[in-house]
Amino acid sequence: MPITVEHVTHFLTAAAELIHAHRDELTSLDAAIGDADHGANLDRGFAAVIARLPTVADKDIGTVLKTTGMTIVSTVGGASGPLYGTAFVRAGMALADRHEMSAEDVVLALEAALDGIVARGKAQPGEKTMVDALVPALEALRAALAAGRSLGRAVQAAAAAAEAGAQATIPMLAMKGRASYLGERSIGHQDPGATSTAYLLRALAMTCSRNEEEA
Repeated sequence: MPITVEHVTHFLTAAAELIHAHRDELTSLDAAIGDADHGANLDRGFAAVIARLPTVADKDIGTVLKTTGMTIVSTVGGASGPLYGTAFVRAGMALADRHEMSAEDVVLALEAALDGIVARGKAQPGEKTMVDALVPALEALRAALAAGRSLGRAVQAAAAAAEAGAQATIPMLAMKGRASYLGERSIGHQDPGATSTAYLLRALAMTCSRNEEEA
């Protein structure tokens, strides 16, 4: 069953709910190595996204995602706003004019999102950033689909890989952003950006799995 604009709306709603539920956790993680505002900023940004969704309910998937990205850029402070905003805008550009998505389109959107984050933040795997969650998620997604697993199962594997990737940032030395100023003191703390990325992948997995259950 293809992913429609309605499913994308469900994903964004689930993402907003997860970010809100884990707002304090994300802020606590950021307090250790950043500005202590990651959870609050993202919560505010996704609340603004949900408020905007009715204005694009009749639009294509690309427009919904680009609107999401631009809303995040305009409402989320710190480094995460431009990074997540760019990710959603790039994903929207990759899916321009589409009203349905296939499994291949999901991969295409995540690849575009990753490319946008890397282009904006200049981060590579191993530098204690959201890239450390998104790269293994994409690898797991591609591998699961290549093995013949359904999209729902494949995205579940991607979400699990993102969570493991976020946890793997704990022993890393931060090389980017405010956390990099701490030097070796950044070691021993989980990266908040990688953690919020894992929550977004979990929201996507929930949406794709429910789509298959309803098919």
